[in-house]
Amino acid sequence: MPATDRIRDHAGLGATTVAARARRRLRADQARQLADLLRHQILTGGFESGTLPHETTLAADYRASRNTVRQALDLLRAEGLVDRLPGVGTVVVGRKYPHGLDRLMGLAETLREHGTVTNEVRTMGPAPAPHPVARRLQVTPGADVLYIERLRRLNGLPLSLDLTYIPLDLGTALLGADLENTDVFRLLETITGQGLGHAEITLEAVNADTHSAAVLEAPRGAAVLMLERLTHLADGRPVDLEFIRFRGDRITMSGLLHRSL
Repeated sequence: MPATDRIRDHAGLGATTVAARARRRLRADQARQLADLLRHQILTGGFESGTLPHETTLAADYRASRNTVRQALDLLRAEGLVDRLPGVGTVVVGRKYPHGLDRLMGLAETLREHGTVTNEVRTMGPAPAPHPVARRLQVTPGADVLYIERLRRLNGLPLSLDLTYIPLDLGTALLGADLENTDVFRLLETITGQGLGHAEITLEAVNADTHSAAVLEAPRGAAVLMLERLTHLADGRPVDLEFIRFRGDRITMSGLLHRSL
């Protein structure tokens, strides 16, 4: 066979392979897109009975193939949101709780409609402030601050691991407070006699380290939502620096944003 024919044949085979890969990629993209739509329905109570429609119905409703629907449900099953029960179908088995980002509230205040938040105080006491902590709380580097580590549960289920730094002149008053059942925000407002003003937040996904995973009862290396928050009193003083690790499979973050240029 002439070299040009061999090259042409090889190119044809390559084109077939590329097309097959593109089809697989397209199906995977469609499954991911469908999973996003179904996840929203699940998290907002769109399936009141707790059972998803039959695969045929989903395929018709979303104009997708049965294979795409199955792949989308597999993705949601891997997330722990749904499961397949013989004789029943696909049912909702997981739940995520909404945490707003547009209001400055403690966790118990935020989730009061969803159950009871309790706090297990794992560590609490004075500790020298690392330089970044001292700078953000506007205290002398190396000066003692109150350090608190709490495991926070919602209806008994581990939800977040909170690491908190508070200036010691305020933190001392917290030593005898009911931290197991009260948000630090409320206690700070009581101690200072003024309300909280604003907070600077950063939200990112991180992998759970061995300690965090064990405390949160999550798989090691599982993705967690890490909220870093520096809270100020109404007069502008920074009083609460927190690093909060949320179980990503139990919380969603939402807010209302306005466009301003």
